[in-house]
Formats: sequence, C-alpha cells, structure tokens
Amino acid sequence: MNKLEKIILFTTTLLMGLVLSRFAISKLTGWEISVKAFIEMAEPLGINPAFFRISTGILLLIIFIAYLATATLTIFKDKVRLPAKFTYFNIAFFANILGLLTMIGALLAEFYLRVQPKWLLVYIAVGVIIFSAINLFIVKNKSSFYLQLIKYKK
Repeated sequence: MNKLEKIILFTTTLLMGLVLSRFAISKLTGWEISVKAFIEMAEPLGINPAFFRISTGILLLIIFIAYLATATLTIFKDKVRLPAKFTYFNIAFFANILGLLTMIGALLAEFYLRVQPKWLLVYIAVGVIIFSAINLFIVKNKSSFYLQLIKYKK
C-alpha cells in the first residue's frame, strides 16, 4: 500500500468514525431528537421505537470501533501483531462494508420511514457511502475475506 492510500484510509476512516460516534452516542443515551425520530420511523414498521433506536446505536458503535481500529492500524500496522484472521486488510474490509451497508439502510429509512427526510443526514450517509466505497476499492484485493467471497461466487 502506497503512502497516498495510507493517507486516504487513515483520514476517511477516522473522519467517518468520529461522525458516526456522535450518532451512536445520541441513540444510546436517548437524546430527545433521536427518540422523536425513532418514534416516527418505528411506526410504519410496527416495532418498539426504543428497541429500534438502541439496536441502531449499538450497530453504529460497532462501526465506530471498527473504523477507529482501521484508522489506528493504518498508522501502526507494522508494529502490531494480529491473529491470522484479523489482518489489517480484513478489519478494514469489514469496517467499510459494514459502514457502507448500514448507510444504505439509513438512506432507505430516511426516504421511506420518515415523513420528511432530514437532508443533512442524507448528505452524511452519502459521504460515508462514498468514502467506504473508495476504501473498499483500496483494500479489496488484499483482504482474504473479499478473495474468499469472489471465489465462492464463481
């Protein structure tokens, strides 16, 4: 991996992690704006809004930790020894694929579950999708998970 790719991976994963940490905190601590939003979005699904909010907050917390681990390992990759399955590229692949898929779900929720989409949240989700796609393009051929997926596809 060249220096530009390292800079891109570090910057984007750290930025996405920090942005998503704010949303994880708001959902897990029950900020009023988050509670109201999940009451609105849970109604069409017929599920408990508190369960929906907390499970979304836990998912965002997992993504935040994965992005933070990727950013940290980008800097210290050569100094940290990881088990065979937990290579840097597998962690980066997992973090970015999970972030990308979750933000696609967030976009679907914004447009199909809310009465009026919150455009700032749409822009943030699109940004995370774009950055995650760029990062996946950088790490995909070095991740054994990705290589196994395309092998089974054939």
